[in-house]
Amino acid sequence: MSQLRVFITGASSGIGEALAVYYAGRGAVLGLAARRRPVLEALAERLGGGHACYPLDVSDAPALHAAATDFLARFGAPDIVVASAGVSAGTLTECEEDLEAFRRIMDINVFGMAATFAPFIPAMEKAGPGGRLVGIASVAGIRGLPGAEAYSASKAAAITYLESLRLEMRPRGIKVVTIAPGYIESPMTAVNPYPMPFLLPADEAARRFARAIERGTSYTVIPWQMGFVAKVLRLMPNWLYDRLFVGAPRKPRGLLK
Repeated sequence: MSQLRVFITGASSGIGEALAVYYAGRGAVLGLAARRRPVLEALAERLGGGHACYPLDVSDAPALHAAATDFLARFGAPDIVVASAGVSAGTLTECEEDLEAFRRIMDINVFGMAATFAPFIPAMEKAGPGGRLVGIASVAGIRGLPGAEAYSASKAAAITYLESLRLEMRPRGIKVVTIAPGYIESPMTAVNPYPMPFLLPADEAARRFARAIERGTSYTVIPWQMGFVAKVLRLMPNWLYDRLFVGAPRKPRGLLK
């Protein structure tokens, strides 16, 4: 069996880092993309070397194209591309100073996902069936959460985008996997000033994500308990949802994590 080739954005922390550790432990060669060069290079060294580091912002499509071109030249078409880069912040529409955070969240969480996949698709299609495009969404995209207009909107958009992409890729032999995590231990959740039910350690989350990726699962919520909650929320009428969640705790404003 040939060596697994995996490209991961948001690889310097949280879910992205946990997936990098998981796949490196199984002998994969990695393309690691994130904004913080020193952290990224330290991770690559910790994982044993031989991996490619790409310090970049996923909202920069030309930088992602250049990274993909380099990865393809060095290792060939990836077996798995994981769009894990994401940011979150509490936002309020009436606060005009939050509009820049709105734009930034949408640029990274939605546009950045498409920009990650785009340069790899032709090579993955040419390589033959079996490739995986993996988008990390969130249960926050199932229903809108108060004080998180931008984040909920971005993750809802990501879920729908990935569904459209799945239909486009199916005839080409490329599977699209949508993973909607609940609460995962990461810098993003560390700032939440409220209880987080079913909080999952990042390494355990990575193992569960990898199983879903290997199976080519079209859509999954992890952990399964949050999947049950998500199904209930989808079916809940607006009047009841509003009554239950209008007073839900908010993520602090002004923190892009």
